[in-house]
Amino acid sequence: MTIAADSSTTTRRSSDLSKHSAEVFAEAEEHPVTVTRRDGESLVLMSQREADARAELLNIAGTLITVTLEEGLLSERMASRYPWMYALSAQDREQCARDLIDAARASFATQQPHLAITKLTSWRETATAIAAGLGSEPVEWLDEDDDTVVERP
Repeated sequence: MTIAADSSTTTRRSSDLSKHSAEVFAEAEEHPVTVTRRDGESLVLMSQREADARAELLNIAGTLITVTLEEGLLSERMASRYPWMYALSAQDREQCARDLIDAARASFATQQPHLAITKLTSWRETATAIAAGLGSEPVEWLDEDDDTVVERP
C-alpha cells in the first residue's frame, strides 16, 4: 500500500476508464482512485490488495475495541481473541499486546494498514515458531571472518 497520510486521492472522470483505462488501472494499483460520474455517486477503484488490507485493519480494530471493553490484563484479554499468543511467555504477551496497540494506532493515524497487519503477522509467526519448538535449541552462528561455527546459547 502506497498511500501517504498527506496525499490526496486521485480523481478521474468515468469517461477516463474507457479512454485511458490502462492509465487509470495503473494508478489504482498504486493508490485508490475516485471515479466521478455525472449520473451517480462517485466510486473508488483500488487493488484487491488494498481492499484486503483495509478489511484486515477493520478486523484488527474490531478486536482491539472489544478487548478494551473487557476486564483483566490487556495481554490476557488479547490472548483470548488471539489464542496463538498463549505460545508466548507472559512477558512476550505483554510486549505483543503493546506492540499491536501501537501499530494499530500508527496504521489509523497514517492510513497505512500494513503497519498493524505486519506487526500482527510477525508476532503470530513468532508464536508459531515457538510452539513448533524453534528457539529452544542453541543457535549456531557463523563467524563472519573465518566461516567457523560459533555456538551461542
